[in-house]
Amino acid sequence: MPGRSSSSSGSTGFISFSGIESALSSLKNFQSCISSGMDTASSVALDLVETQTEVSSEYSMDKAMVELAMMDRELSHYVKAVQSAISHVKEERPEKIPDLKLLVEKKFLALQNKNCDADFQNNAKFVQFKQQLKELKKQLKPKEDGGHNEVDKIKDKDASRAGNERDGLPADREADGTEGVDEDMIVTQSQTNFICPITQVEMKKPVKNKACGHTYEEEAIVRMIESKHRRKKKACCPKIGCSHTDVRMSDLIPDEALRRAIESHNKKKNRQSE
Repeated sequence: MPGRSSSSSGSTGFISFSGIESALSSLKNFQSCISSGMDTASSVALDLVETQTEVSSEYSMDKAMVELAMMDRELSHYVKAVQSAISHVKEERPEKIPDLKLLVEKKFLALQNKNCDADFQNNAKFVQFKQQLKELKKQLKPKEDGGHNEVDKIKDKDASRAGNERDGLPADREADGTEGVDEDMIVTQSQTNFICPITQVEMKKPVKNKACGHTYEEEAIVRMIESKHRRKKKACCPKIGCSHTDVRMSDLIPDEALRRAIESHNKKKNRQSE
């Protein structure tokens, strides 16, 4: 039974798993390093998108994330294989201690043979990376119509009218339907996602709820959840119209794309005011 030591594989004896468990602890620490590497690669990729660096550089970060996700999957499988092998020996209590190395390799290969591309959808870091890239591109990408956003189109039309008036041509202010359109109103509408539904002010550290997709100021939503939990109640999503009734801390993830979009907008606003 476990607890007996043996100098050779296959004979009955006491086995101490302390050395194996220590090695497992080291492997888990390495998993933390992989996680940190994924955070770094994600941050660099977002920097590249924000600065509109060439696509090849962004693609390199995407490849790095895939490789890190593969490393994480392989390491997770090995840790599971070792843990399974230890549990097998402890529970079965065989008269003859099996070759642990072969047992671990067998279990590891069984896990590896089940690998598929869909596994990446189970890697929270990888999924978040893809979502953040998509969101940041959407935030920074000008709307269609020649690459101009709504404000740019109004400014272009105003310039065109001014030119027509100088040339003695009709300004045609009503033909395009923009007479009376308030430029500030359009800017305000485009910034709606920047406002926290709890504080009603612009967010500085937005977090997204994985369950419903809404974003909040981190400090505000955490305070709201804690307040509800102290009263043994569930926290409902504060976004008007949302039916999600159980906002959990574990569902909140930093919305890096939105944070960058807010900062980018504020920098542009400050430059324009100077």
